[in-house]
Amino acid sequence: MKICLVSSSGGHLSQLICLKEVWGQREHFFVTLRNYAADELREHSRVYIVDWANRRHPVKLLKLAIQCLVILLQERPDVILSTGAAVGCLICILGKLLGNKIIWIDTLSHVDRLTLSGNIIRHFADLFLVQWPELAQKYKQAEYVGAIV
Repeated sequence: MKICLVSSSGGHLSQLICLKEVWGQREHFFVTLRNYAADELREHSRVYIVDWANRRHPVKLLKLAIQCLVILLQERPDVILSTGAAVGCLICILGKLLGNKIIWIDTLSHVDRLTLSGNIIRHFADLFLVQWPELAQKYKQAEYVGAIV
């Protein structure tokens, strides 16, 4: 099984790295934004650096979608595991269209409501996890199994 690990930088990537017990013994690769952690990840994993984009920049978002599609077609993962933000959302949408299994873990920082990306992905993720029990009660697609950090 090959796993695509995707997140934006900062806290999203830190949470994904904390899950190394889940993905560490399997074939995997990262998709993230340029940051110091990505350089460190390269020592042990394949890392794809993509451009930053969000919904307010449609041209950049289209460019990011193309970058993500090229990576998915090149790597052909079985599972996509994401902790979020725009790059995670795009890869999950494209991956679902290509037949990938999707695991989404919404970020710890959202206590009362899902992130925008999480709110989109929850409708088709194969496994949608939240890090607060209140969110699992509020959203029927969500499961709570504990916090990552």
